[in-house]
Amino acid sequence: MAIPKDILAIERPKNTIVIRTNKTEPPRYAVRSRLGCIYDHGRRVPKNGPIIGHIDVEAKKYIPVCPGAKKSSDKNLEIKRLSRIENVDIKDWANVVLADRLFKPVLEELKKFYEVHDAIKIYVISILRVCNKGVKDNELQEEYLTSYLSELYPNVPLSKNTVSVFLKNLGKAFSRIVLFMQNRVQHVNVDHHLLIDGTLKSNESRINTLSDYSRKALKKGTRDISVMYAFDLELKEPICSKCYPGNMLDLTAYEDFITENNITQGIIVGDKGFPASSARKSFMDNPNLHFINPIKRDAKIIQELNLYEYDGALSNNDHILYRKSQDTKSNKWLYSFKDLSLSSAEEKDYIHRATKNKNFSTEKYEKKKQEFGTIVLETDLDLSPEIAFSSYNSRWEIELVMRYYKHACEFDETRVHDDYSVIGSEFCDFLSSLLTYKMINHFDKHNLFDTMNYKKIMKMLERAKKVNLPNKGWVLRKLTKNHEELLMKLDLVPNAEQDVKESKVQSSKSA
Repeated sequence: MAIPKDILAIERPKNTIVIRTNKTEPPRYAVRSRLGCIYDHGRRVPKNGPIIGHIDVEAKKYIPVCPGAKKSSDKNLEIKRLSRIENVDIKDWANVVLADRLFKPVLEELKKFYEVHDAIKIYVISILRVCNKGVKDNELQEEYLTSYLSELYPNVPLSKNTVSVFLKNLGKAFSRIVLFMQNRVQHVNVDHHLLIDGTLKSNESRINTLSDYSRKALKKGTRDISVMYAFDLELKEPICSKCYPGNMLDLTAYEDFITENNITQGIIVGDKGFPASSARKSFMDNPNLHFINPIKRDAKIIQELNLYEYDGALSNNDHILYRKSQDTKSNKWLYSFKDLSLSSAEEKDYIHRATKNKNFSTEKYEKKKQEFGTIVLETDLDLSPEIAFSSYNSRWEIELVMRYYKHACEFDETRVHDDYSVIGSEFCDFLSSLLTYKMINHFDKHNLFDTMNYKKIMKMLERAKKVNLPNKGWVLRKLTKNHEELLMKLDLVPNAEQDVKESKVQSSKSA
């Protein structure tokens, strides 16, 4: 039934609609808020919110539903009114504001490949996953409403069903994810080191093709998906990622990962699971793409080039011996290193295990002795031994990436089921890990890790909330001195002492 024009003409809040709540006479009218729009089979359909007031037909006036309304003698009606209070006046502030400040360029990148409202939704989900460790999809709406993100980016629909459908559609539009990753890879320079590694995430779904038993999972009896990452050592942040079936070997996915993400330049530093031979075509087709990776200790080339006969010690580390040789057949350079301290530890461990198992053999020991504490690298670059060693030794950074990815953000288990949802959720996880490293780099820049770890810093930021006070607006809640100092260091609040010093300097100059 159409709403009379004189009722619609009554002044009421913006972004609201009038609905009739009864079918009998006299008519009663309520006012509902608009939350935005949703997509339904390609059409934008308005989404209505809660009832925020009603129309007094006799007085021709809008009456809001609020805590200050006149109390009713009807207790049931009073309870009903209180249940409609949905405003949140205390919200997490410092953590999401800092995340938004550091992550804003990524939102602009997302807008190149997604509609603005979709880009914002991806962006908000990614920030919430970082600022609310281990948050589940069905908890995103609550975390969003209780954080200042809902003020910075209002009316983002994040209900359980909305997020579920959205992640599925995000995974369906896979080509956009690929374009986003390729766009990020373009920022990699020729001399940048790309650390590539993979990790496993538990996934027990029976309805997607990515969940399968990996080599490790067979021992623990669960199925996984495999996530491959590339980390730019110079930029100190993840560049791209992709998920594969849990039973796929790293070397099988290696060339596909390089090709799909259009990695055409840089120095890829891989582990033994990423031999250059498994991505030979990519390296041959891209002259600016190089590799440094270890080979097995029993490789024939080691004996052929006498790589365990060392030339001397590294100039910057005298307990590491080295030898540099060139394999003219493959046009590769090979570097062997022996860490004397590690060699002693490995030798002790070998003797202990052999004695314990009662299979110690002098012949085997003498043959194995030369391998203790060694690593042999192959590369298509002519480098100094010091640079070759430090380039590979930097791979510990990717271990930190995986640790933060799986534990600091609690991304070690995927809770979605079909292929599309896994791909969409993993894309948001990649963005969350990217934001995590931007936060880490920012904390490190301000020397916060000298006294605190990442977990403690995030906990302190979470306590800095803003309160919406009558006639004052959003005001930062009173904090302890330690919390205030942290916010000052991160430039989230002005430093009063610094402002006084600067004003004195300006006064003295003007005088």
